[in-house]
Amino acid sequence: MRVLGLHGAGTSAYIFKSQTVAFRSKLPPSWSFDFIDAPFPAASAPGVNVLFDSAHYSWFARPTVNAIRGAHQHLLDYLSENGPYDLVICFSQGCALIASFLLYHAREAPDEPLPFKAAVFICGGLPLPVLDDLGVDVSARAREINEQTVTLLKSRAGALTELAQNPDRIEKGVGLWDNTDGLVHDPDTLPDPRTEDVFGLDYTRMPGDLRIKIPTVHIYGAKDPRWPASIQLAYFCEETRRKMYDHQGGHDIPRSTGVSLKIAGLMEELGRMITS
Repeated sequence: MRVLGLHGAGTSAYIFKSQTVAFRSKLPPSWSFDFIDAPFPAASAPGVNVLFDSAHYSWFARPTVNAIRGAHQHLLDYLSENGPYDLVICFSQGCALIASFLLYHAREAPDEPLPFKAAVFICGGLPLPVLDDLGVDVSARAREINEQTVTLLKSRAGALTELAQNPDRIEKGVGLWDNTDGLVHDPDTLPDPRTEDVFGLDYTRMPGDLRIKIPTVHIYGAKDPRWPASIQLAYFCEETRRKMYDHQGGHDIPRSTGVSLKIAGLMEELGRMITS
């Protein structure tokens, strides 16, 4: 199984490779991974520079339609020389890149084959400017939730940076994402939103062609401020072909044995879906 890995904003191929080693080690040796750097140098994601001494990159500086479409072209250029792949696995901004690529493909070239057969989204979401450009009715409430969750993630990430720089302040038994103040959802219940109101998006009125039809896995953390965006992305994917898993952390990839085994198992299941 050949897999392409796309990192989040302000990190790198090297960092994403390290972040995924725990669950990749649980996969069969026949699985191979290619991790690539995004095209634009960027400031490091909060806390990353404390843990990793490497360069940092982003797929786009700002989530404008032009910038995102430019990132799609960079991806296509890479895939034309190195693809196709069986799976693509992505984190955060990498998810925004792949999910938006898939929606534009569904709108503009639905009969052309994709350069990969399935996708794994970790802590992902879709940029609202893309939805606007594709004719989605993005409500004022959806925009408010998006702004609130982005702001809270930045604030929480800033606090994590301070803890990373001052490990003596970390309390034993208290997780780095355990402070759930300000979340727009209840991390202890995580109910399925109604289709007509997925944090302000009404999927009963969504343009019919805007669907991600390849098999997908959606991995998210209940304590991630951006959990609503992960769920909005999942609802764009066909329900019968998507798998969802809460790793119970935040905007990260936990490395515990239990989480790693679960993610590896979901990926193997995805592999069977596209080869059967």
